[in-house]
Amino acid sequence: MSEQPIENSSQTKELATECWFLTGPTASGKTEVGVELAHLLNAEIISLDSMAVYREMNIGTAKPNAEERASVPHHLIDILDPNEQFSVSDYLTLAEKTVREIRNRGREVMFVGGTPLYLKAILRGIFSGPPADWEFRQRIENEVQEVGLDALHQRLMQVDPVSATKLHPNDKRRMIRALEFYTITGQPISHAQTQFEEGRPAEDCKVFALQWPRALLHERIERRVDQMFEQGFVDEVHGLLERYGELSRTASQAVGYREVIEHIQEDHDIDATRERVKTRTRQFARRQETWFRGLSEVRSVDYDLALSAAEVANKIFGEQS
Repeated sequence: MSEQPIENSSQTKELATECWFLTGPTASGKTEVGVELAHLLNAEIISLDSMAVYREMNIGTAKPNAEERASVPHHLIDILDPNEQFSVSDYLTLAEKTVREIRNRGREVMFVGGTPLYLKAILRGIFSGPPADWEFRQRIENEVQEVGLDALHQRLMQVDPVSATKLHPNDKRRMIRALEFYTITGQPISHAQTQFEEGRPAEDCKVFALQWPRALLHERIERRVDQMFEQGFVDEVHGLLERYGELSRTASQAVGYREVIEHIQEDHDIDATRERVKTRTRQFARRQETWFRGLSEVRSVDYDLALSAAEVANKIFGEQS
């Protein structure tokens, strides 16, 4: 194990107080409410979605439709091919540039989307550690297949108990990153990330997360997944694989795309695949909600069938005014 110096690289956090943010779990209605709120604010929208950056990944990412994008300018959508890698740091660089351009036009800026890591990075900055070691990650992935996630969690506990305690035992991706960081640098990632854990009070920010009753959110997720398959989701993924050979590591991990790729390549039953997408989407929504609850900057906004998108937007606008 080699000792390497750690550089702290935090990109500007002023965006946390300058801009508006609308987030929430998948299928919570962020796009519709976002468009309504943007009209009230005279704002342009910057996508806060790690998969919306990819061209041709349309059905499975539920991007704003043509009418919504014509109604309000949207940014950081369809800027990469699906075989290109894209990091949090890349996103922050483009987001900061886009914020400046929008402000120069005299308009408000609103981020809309549900990628928790992007949201936290904007609100608190990021720590730029060493680049990914894909061979190491694959080796650990193979080990997990043999010994399970509990063994991975115990291994992390031995070298970085702070991270092991904070991370959910099923959060494989972040546990692997913590082990990778320790292997490369000889230091726990939890030590390096400390300065990015302190948040601002919610009243100092304009960060709102839509919150649905759990049963209703699950119904919305199931309807969305059924619609995706009815709209030709499998054909979309077939076309992507034919054109690009394979998707980038980031794009191929998108919930829904990963399961359909497995269906295509391993001849999984289509009905079972659809149910697997529903299950993993519900799990993803729960993880999103956990992230949002852990950010002091975020205020929850109740949403249910009795409210329209315009009413929710007016509620947010009135609360902040």
